[in-house]
Amino acid sequence: MELVVDALSWILIGGGSFFAVTGGIGVLRLPDVFSRLHGSGMTDTMGAGLILGGLMLQSGLSLVTVKLVLVLGFLWLTSPVATHALARAALDRGVKPVTGPSRRDA
Repeated sequence: MELVVDALSWILIGGGSFFAVTGGIGVLRLPDVFSRLHGSGMTDTMGAGLILGGLMLQSGLSLVTVKLVLVLGFLWLTSPVATHALARAALDRGVKPVTGPSRRDA
């Protein structure tokens, strides 16, 4: 049974790492602020969620698991709010989203 838990936790940690790396690449490659915010916000939430889920499986039923659940809940509440606030601030400052092909596509 321990082997199954270890395998599942490593799959979750690997998946979360993949999402985190994908988000980093998206921040570098996407054309405008709003696309970058979307890419980083989604992968930040999903990547950290999967990594913390894998760590919860590794820690078993303990106080550490409770702390990881609290961290995960805090992250899931604050990350979308922060992403929305940044996007709203960019819109208020007059940043226009790219609606057509970007300069890289032309």
